[in-house]
Amino acid sequence: MYKTYYPKAGDIDRKWFVVDANGENLGRLASRIAKVLLGKHKPTFTPGVEMGDYVVVINAERVTVTGTKTTSKKDSKVYYRHSGYPGGLKSITLREQLRKHPDRVLHSAIWGMLPHNRMGRSTLKRLKIYAGPDHPHGLQKPEPLVEEG
Repeated sequence: MYKTYYPKAGDIDRKWFVVDANGENLGRLASRIAKVLLGKHKPTFTPGVEMGDYVVVINAERVTVTGTKTTSKKDSKVYYRHSGYPGGLKSITLREQLRKHPDRVLHSAIWGMLPHNRMGRSTLKRLKIYAGPDHPHGLQKPEPLVEEG
């Protein structure tokens, strides 16, 4: 009789990875990071179990976007948020978002690729995004995330 493998909390070993977003495409980078956060890169991946690793992203302000209108893509992509009050809809373009809060651009792209439930919210807590090249996670000894392919 075959038994189904179900990892326990002690069986999961979490690593730290660092990703340089300098010149990377936003969507492709977000999908790579989401895959590592969910743990789909591991051979012991089990759906419904938090198996993912920690990811530190540096140089988030230098991420690129592509599209049919690349010159105006930063002006045509708009992020919306609502305060919950009447007339509380706020909008900001990608260009302004990259200038003011570059970490939020990558954060929202990765959140769109994670499950929108309790597990997705706890998975997103293992993501650390920094606008510049410096990060305070040197003691964890993060290793660079290699490109698969």
